[in-house]
Amino acid sequence: MASLYIKDQEANALAERLAAERGLTKTAAVKLALRHELERRAAPPPVEDRRPLRERMIDFWERHPLPPTLGPPADKAFFDSLSDDL
Repeated sequence: MASLYIKDQEANALAERLAAERGLTKTAAVKLALRHELERRAAPPPVEDRRPLRERMIDFWERHPLPPTLGPPADKAFFDSLSDDL
């Protein structure tokens, strides 16, 4: 079985950091990072939406409407009343 020996200090520090954050050994952390990178590269790239911005925004607003207004609009009289009409 072949072994992997890395002399780079930064690579060692990154492996130690990931291992500490995940509660893993350095070997398991390196395997995890390599596996994730290979899976990320194998995944298809995100499909770019080439519609005009106006169409994309209309679609977004339809999917995420603003909440209904609560009470009367905040006008000058309302803001003046907050400071006792100063």
